[in-house]
Amino acid sequence: MKEWTLKHSFYFEGREVKYDIKGEGKPVILVHGTPWSSFNLRHLISELSLEYKVYYFDLLGYGSSDKSDADVSLGIQNRLLDEIIKYWELKNPFIIGHDFGGTTVFRNHILNKKNYKKIVVIDPVALSPWGSPFFKHIEKHENAFSTVPDFIHLAIVEAYIKTAAHKKLTQETIHGILAPWSSKEGKAAFYRQIAQADSKFTDEFQDRFDEIRAPLLILWGQEDKWIPCSQAYELQKKIKKAQLITIPDAGHLIIEEKPQILVQEIKKFFESEKE
Repeated sequence: MKEWTLKHSFYFEGREVKYDIKGEGKPVILVHGTPWSSFNLRHLISELSLEYKVYYFDLLGYGSSDKSDADVSLGIQNRLLDEIIKYWELKNPFIIGHDFGGTTVFRNHILNKKNYKKIVVIDPVALSPWGSPFFKHIEKHENAFSTVPDFIHLAIVEAYIKTAAHKKLTQETIHGILAPWSSKEGKAAFYRQIAQADSKFTDEFQDRFDEIRAPLLILWGQEDKWIPCSQAYELQKKIKKAQLITIPDAGHLIIEEKPQILVQEIKKFFESEKE
């Protein structure tokens, strides 16, 4: 498999953030979640870049971006998003966020007041409380996990990511997901980002959905075991005029399982004149 690489660097508070841009047309930003990276958005990037100019990057602590022992929480990612959009000199772009990427988009739009033409969130972390027993266990024992032998670490991560998919993942996909977490720095970073996950970051905006100013589309895998599809309906109730489409036979990692359907619905939403 060809290695997934991002060609460009942006520095946020002295920390390197890797990014890339593909295609021509109206600007679309893609934001990944956890424990993913822009690699997992490759299918969406490939298809959308045929008609749009697609901007994508790895969040702090993820992919090929800075993995130093520092803040990688949701509390910093929306500020990073705000600054990289300024750096790209984009005005009112489309934006798509999956998982924590959706959280980051919500935080940036509501808390940082960033304007978007239209917003798409895919299985976002948006309603408290959240966090699996696995998350909570790592939070208490981060150091113990970060020092396990490499082969045990990779087995833990692989077993964990497989639970996000409804169908069996290909070895190529598993390899691409594991790659950023395989080095010594990556191993520590994997447990760090989980230990820093906290529902307080969704508490800060989950009662402020009435402040959403852009048309919003919610896409959700009906077989999502990480964040049940019932949350999609709860989220839709809280956001006036939000559109909701649930996708059958797909789990939380719908971006790997049903990318063609996602692209079809996203393009339809972007191209619609309906606000």
